Parts: sequence; structure tokens; C-alpha cells
Amino acid sequence: MNILINQLTKRADPSQVEGLARFFKTGPGQYGEGDRFLGIKVPVTRQVVKECWREMDFTQLEECLSSEYHEVRLAGLLALVEIFSHAKKDPALQSDCIDFYLSQTDHINNWDLVDLSCYPLLGQWLLDKDRTILYDLAKSGKTIWEQRIGIVSTMTFIRHGQIEDTFAIADILLHHPHDLIHKAVGWLLREAGKRDKEALVSYLDSHYKTMPRTMLRYAIEKFPEDERRAYLVTSPSGKP
Repeated sequence: MNILINQLTKRADPSQVEGLARFFKTGPGQYGEGDRFLGIKVPVTRQVVKECWREMDFTQLEECLSSEYHEVRLAGLLALVEIFSHAKKDPALQSDCIDFYLSQTDHINNWDLVDLSCYPLLGQWLLDKDRTILYDLAKSGKTIWEQRIGIVSTMTFIRHGQIEDTFAIADILLHHPHDLIHKAVGWLLREAGKRDKEALVSYLDSHYKTMPRTMLRYAIEKFPEDERRAYLVTSPSGKP
């Protein structure tokens, strides 16, 4: 028996399904098309994971990641984060966690699944390692979700004062066609700017005239109003 799936099923709330399906854009032609929900909010999912993760193995995690239900996939990823985080003295197990994560990217197929898993796993693992895989994911990822993993994983680097990879991977994704990538890149640029505003300003001054509007807005969100307007009114649309 998969205890994680069992406990989540017990907490299903059909009254929440419609709202979650709408929030995660599951309609025809939308980025989450066809995804299904049990109706479980994230805090409840986190609580279930907290209670169950120690009893999970990779076979059970794979069952979770293969689930048709969004919350079960999320729970599997959060359980994997727990296993990885508690294996600091077991690098072999941590390596197995990363290999498993990368083998499951076909099932990491919405922005929350990416954002709540990639940087505490892949970003943390790569802190003292070669980071080529993130560049490869950003450039050649077979889905927007793999490409988003490439940029969002740099959050861990930013939190350790390392911002160079964020700017470099932002370059790769600068002219990506999808709004969800624009938002992710802008968000990570903003976070890098919290560490080094001068570096962010230098990057923006070189790129803001060709940067997608959404990306720019996210990147300058924390700037003073006069600085924000200066960028917005001189970008191609000319509208703040």
C-alpha cells in the first residue's frame, strides 16, 4: 500500500476541485490541460507529506509521480525533497534522489510542481558541482517545465550569494515565447537583484528594450516607483 496516496485520498475535497482546476489552467489549450485534482490545498498536502515521507521508497514515489492527480504528484515531489534534505550525510542517497528527479520530468508538468521541488533538490545538489545541466535544460528542455527547472533551480545559488548563473540562464530564455517562462525569469532576476541591485540594473540596461514586458515587470517589481516607470515608459510598448 502506498501510504501517501492512501492518506491524500482520505483528504480529498470535491468542493475544491473546480477552483483548483481553474487556477491551474486545465481547460482546452491551456498549459495544464487535462490535469485532474482531488481538491486538496497545499498546506494539507504538506502535512500529509510530513507524516508519511519516512515510509516512502523510490518505487512508491514513482507511483505518486505517475498519478493522474496533481496533488499526488506534488506530494511525491515534496516527499523526495524531504528524503534528499535529510540525507546530508549520505551523498549516495542524495545522488539517487537527483537521478530519480531527473528521470521524472515528464510528470513535473505545472509551475508549482517545478517551483516547489527544483531548487531544494537540483539547485541544492549543484551548489558545489558543475551546473551545465541547468543550461542544457534551459536551452534544450523538451517542455517549458524542464526549461523552467533550468532557471528556477538557480534560486538556491542566489540565496548563497551566487547570481552569475541566473543572469547567464536568463540570457538563454530571454526571448522564449511562453508567458510562464517570462514570469520565472523575471522572478529570478528580481531575486538576484535583491542580492546585487547594481548587477540587475546593468543587466536590465543591456536587455530591457527587447525583454518581454511581463519579464521586465517581474524583474523591476521591487524598484522604487520612479525607477520602475523609467524602464516601463522607455521599453517598446511605452506604457507603464
